Amino acid sequence: MHLGGYCPGCGGGAGNQSCAIARCSLEHGGVPYCWECPAYPCPRYEGFDAGDSFVPHRNRQQDIDQARAIGLPAYLACLDEKRAILDTLMARFNDGRHKTLFTTAAYLLPLEDLRAALAALEGTEYAGKPLKEQALAAAALLQAAADHRELCLKLNRKPKSEE
Repeated sequence: MHLGGYCPGCGGGAGNQSCAIARCSLEHGGVPYCWECPAYPCPRYEGFDAGDSFVPHRNRQQDIDQARAIGLPAYLACLDEKRAILDTLMARFNDGRHKTLFTTAAYLLPLEDLRAALAALEGTEYAGKPLKEQALAAAALLQAAADHRELCLKLNRKPKSEE
C-alpha cells in the first residue's frame, strides 16, 4: 500500500518512527519486507488474516509466495500495472460510491481479469454513457470476475476480541 512514496495507512513517510512496522523493520536490520526478516512469521501476524484494514489481508501469504516465485522486480511490475488500472478506474469510472469495490477488486483479482474488465469498459458500448451507468458497469464487470473466481469483494471485519 505504499503508493507514490506515501503510506496511506499511517500517513508517514520515510523513517516514520510512529509506524510500528517501520520501527520493527529498523529493529531487524532495515528489512524492506516482513517476509525477508528471519523472525517472520512473528507474533505480529497472529490473527492478522482474520480481518481486513483498508485492504484485504487474505492474499498475504499467496502474494509473498508469488513474489518469491517470480522475483521481486516482476512482482512489483505486476503491482504497478494493477495500480495503473485502479488509477484508471478511479479517474474514469468512480461515481463516488465504488472506491472500496474498485480498490478491493484491484487487490484481489488477477491481472488478466482486471485487464479484461478495463478493455470491456473502454469499448464503444459504454462510450458517452453517464458516469453513474459507467460506474455500475465497471462494478458489475469486476463483480462478475470475482464471482467466477469465487472471491468476495467485501472487506472482512476483524472479529471482536473475547475478554
